[in-house]
Amino acid sequence: MPNELDHLKTLEQRLLWLSAWMVHNANHLRPKGEGDVKVGGHQASCASMVSIMTALYFHTLRPEDRVAVKPHASPVFHAMQYIMGNQTLEKLKNFRGYGGAQSYPSRTKDVDDVDFSTGSVGLGVAETAFASLVQDYLAAKDWAEERPLGRMVALVGDAELDEGNVYECLQEGWKHDLRNTWWIIDYNRQSLDGVVHEGLWEKIESIFKAFGWRVVVLRHGALQRAAFEEPGGEALKSWIQSCPNADYSALTYQGGAAWRKRLMDDLGDQGDVSALLSKRSDEELNALMNNLGGQCLETLTEAFDSITDDRPTVFLAYTIKGWGTPLAGHKDNHAGLMNPAQMADFQQHMGVPEGEEWEKLATVEDKDGMNAFLGKVPFFAAGSRRFTAPRVKSPGPVFLDDRTLSTQAGFGKILDTLAKGESEIADRILTTSPDVTSSTNLGPWVNRRSLFARTEKEDTFRQQRIPSTQKWQFSPAGQHIELGIAEMNLFLLLGAAGLSHSLFGERLIPIGTVYDPFVARGLDALNYACYQDARFIIAGTPSGVTLAPEGGAHQSIGAQLIGMSQDGLVSFEPAYLDELSIIMDWSFDYLQRSGENDPDERTWLRDETGGSVYLRLTTRPLEQLDLKARDDQAFRQGVVDGAYWLREPGPNCEVVIAYQGCVAPEAIEAAGRIGNDRRDIGVLAITSADRLNSGWTAARRARARGHRDATSQIERLMADVPRDATLITVTDGHPATLAWIGSVMGHRTAPLGVEHFGQTGTIDDLYRHFMIDADSIVAAANYLSAGRRIGLSVR
Repeated sequence: MPNELDHLKTLEQRLLWLSAWMVHNANHLRPKGEGDVKVGGHQASCASMVSIMTALYFHTLRPEDRVAVKPHASPVFHAMQYIMGNQTLEKLKNFRGYGGAQSYPSRTKDVDDVDFSTGSVGLGVAETAFASLVQDYLAAKDWAEERPLGRMVALVGDAELDEGNVYECLQEGWKHDLRNTWWIIDYNRQSLDGVVHEGLWEKIESIFKAFGWRVVVLRHGALQRAAFEEPGGEALKSWIQSCPNADYSALTYQGGAAWRKRLMDDLGDQGDVSALLSKRSDEELNALMNNLGGQCLETLTEAFDSITDDRPTVFLAYTIKGWGTPLAGHKDNHAGLMNPAQMADFQQHMGVPEGEEWEKLATVEDKDGMNAFLGKVPFFAAGSRRFTAPRVKSPGPVFLDDRTLSTQAGFGKILDTLAKGESEIADRILTTSPDVTSSTNLGPWVNRRSLFARTEKEDTFRQQRIPSTQKWQFSPAGQHIELGIAEMNLFLLLGAAGLSHSLFGERLIPIGTVYDPFVARGLDALNYACYQDARFIIAGTPSGVTLAPEGGAHQSIGAQLIGMSQDGLVSFEPAYLDELSIIMDWSFDYLQRSGENDPDERTWLRDETGGSVYLRLTTRPLEQLDLKARDDQAFRQGVVDGAYWLREPGPNCEVVIAYQGCVAPEAIEAAGRIGNDRRDIGVLAITSADRLNSGWTAARRARARGHRDATSQIERLMADVPRDATLITVTDGHPATLAWIGSVMGHRTAPLGVEHFGQTGTIDDLYRHFMIDADSIVAAANYLSAGRRIGLSVR
């Protein structure tokens, strides 16, 4: 009767074949168009991961564990899910094709049970650490459902360790007492373009140990360890451990005869070593030298089983890139592919009958026994591991009565008001910031809701009765996670927390703050979080050249365009507090939506699917408009849809001023002055250029598909503006943010904005310098619109 190890070895071979065949099919059998990219990297990289993934998924993992799969190991992952009935043959045959299994595991694009999307190297690795932190956060809450704590596991390519965000993550994990995290490094010593540097493993080991991780080095498989016990074995072990990476790779590619010649040249004069080698055929010697720790199921399962505590652990698993295939060890194998002749030989070597290439268990003799084994594999036994969580109702907009205030300060006061009250939404909010908590106005929230840590830690200043506005008390009940100055970590944490409903079955409302220009520092991780469909609010503040005295290093220009172009993220830039209150209330609900993808014909936006939200806020205090005079449903709807008429244009309108954000006073002042010399001036208040643009694009596409009456919000707003009117757009950011509005109905447009790095000065100085002040708006109206000259102010 086959034992577990026998079944694992059989599965290992099935996964090796199916993954190689999948890639071969994608490149040689499926019809290809011109310019198609070959996917050779998958064929070699996934082979080195076959043993690790077999041992993990079919022996070690439990349903509560979560795994980020190395990007190029996706064929192994899809093949494994196919064997277990979680992936279709149709999608497997269409690997990397339209509608097929994805090149890299994707939560949103693949049908099989993907825990973390991967692709942008290094990010999936670090995400597991932040997922573990979120798991600890949930476990500390009274309302969290009792579930066993899982291990957050990353399958890591050794070349991924070149990514800086991995080391930023290690430091943050050390600060927060990271646990329940495993990283398994596929140490095949080859990157995309070559062989990794000698001695890298020693650096890896020392770095991880410095941050409190356990390091388990899996260098030798069971065959090698047994050979080392033979006479002459110590000399062989010493030779293997001192052999340069490039030499080992080259000899692996050349095979048993090459191994014998090199070993005999280097060690053959020693009688014991010569006897050790001579008793093995070339094939057996090749198998021995290929039997590294990461390619040996016995070694892997023993190592995984030996870890019984929650200390973070890294396994440095020595592997061979292209293991088990004709590509093994060759330095060009990342871009290499088995040609049809090689594949035919490989198929014969694997014993796969012609015509049964896609059969799940084609080469398995005891199919009943294998099916019985698969039916008891713990990781798959519970079925789908993707959870849902109930939606949490918002208490409604929190309107403030301040007459003069900035949107950044208003954001802090809204959260403070929620913190004071008792609501489920407040209890589910988790805030975080990269060392800018106080300067982004999260301080009052943190004072009331405290900082999170698994163990209590009192505020030293408070204990010693030293006056301070901040109450930095850490406790399991805390609702703020303070991060160091690393924006990549911020977005990785927001991504993990924003998936808590799916990963752990508990709803969180994650809110992060960051200086607006430094959104770009974490852009890769932001994109990664959105690609996974994580749900969170990010407040970029302070923003623009409005942060005048700080100079160009802290002033943002293109952040608005990031917000507009980022899929899965809706961006807003309110000018007034009532707008901000309405947007935040809407956002709490929007984060939790997961409905159909059908567009809402009022806006043609797919709001039912939900997503994340980006708030671009400012430190400039503005005198507030009369809330009571404009608090009606049309106003609230316009704020959410992206724009409303602050001053509706008349039938003979000659100029429309469209503004977004804190330049509202300049737009209003300019409209008043222009109104003395031009007729029926309109002022369009834009709260979200993103939603306006998306709705316009969606409506145009709908009309192209036959929905003749499809009309977007911006088209409705501009419909009655005479075609010969002049449109002036103004924003504290790149002018392209609003310039497109002139194309909606064909209006001549003057886009005003900021295109160059700022400098120090007052707001008036910089607005005048960048020509976004009231005088510049008036000057644009003078230049573009017919009529008598409009008077400029004297400054």
